[in-house]
Amino acid sequence: MDTRHFRTLFISDVHLGSKAARTDFLLDFLRYHEAETIFLVGDIVDGWRLKRNWYWPQGCNDVVQKLLRKARKGTRIVYIPGNHDEFLRSFPGTHFGGIEVAEREIYEMADGKKYLILHGDEFDVVVRNARLLAYLGDWAYDAAIVINIGLAAVRRRLGMPYWSFSAWAKLQVKHAVNFIGEFQRVVADEARRNNVDGVICGHIHHAVMEDIDGIHYVNTGDWVESCTAIAENFDGTLEMISWQDIVATAEIKALPAPQSVGDMRAA
Repeated sequence: MDTRHFRTLFISDVHLGSKAARTDFLLDFLRYHEAETIFLVGDIVDGWRLKRNWYWPQGCNDVVQKLLRKARKGTRIVYIPGNHDEFLRSFPGTHFGGIEVAEREIYEMADGKKYLILHGDEFDVVVRNARLLAYLGDWAYDAAIVINIGLAAVRRRLGMPYWSFSAWAKLQVKHAVNFIGEFQRVVADEARRNNVDGVICGHIHHAVMEDIDGIHYVNTGDWVESCTAIAENFDGTLEMISWQDIVATAEIKALPAPQSVGDMRAA
């Protein structure tokens, strides 16, 4: 696989310290994608889970070291904390090993369009107004991830494609209360108040790019379920990269070609 080069990469919701974090996929993604600037759009480290139960395998160290190496080699890396890594919000403007911490940023793309970059949790009514409820929701999400791991293993044995129970369950609940649509609307409103052309955020683990009343709303997704990132090309256009889909396609291409009837008879 050839390395791709971009002007900017936007990654969020890695949740290092969670057993659900797909550090293997993220490391491969970072090996094959280079950029002049990388925005870490919140919830990169999962402080909530680490407080409950310390879990930091080698894969988490590898991701951190990979990012630090990129910073040493000249990549500008901006870390915008989310609610799970909110402990970093006390250090705006601080640099850690070349990684710059910022509360939010207005970023100009190569085509001159300006985007507001922020995590987005401040617009989540559950997180903002009911911290205890948010923690309980986080626990329920952990349980869904455990179910997801077991279900994925069974489906693999049966030769069935990957399907995320946790993503399905989350979308059912949040669609029921129209959460995603409302979240996107208020985030787009915040972009409009800042007189920018678009907004790039994370938080709700729902990767999408769409126009909302003249504002280009972009959500980076996550590295727990969808394994997605947003990339800015050198002409300023944005594209969504689904590393899970790329890996699945590569695996299919690597499979041996099916034998023809003649080949089977000869065998």
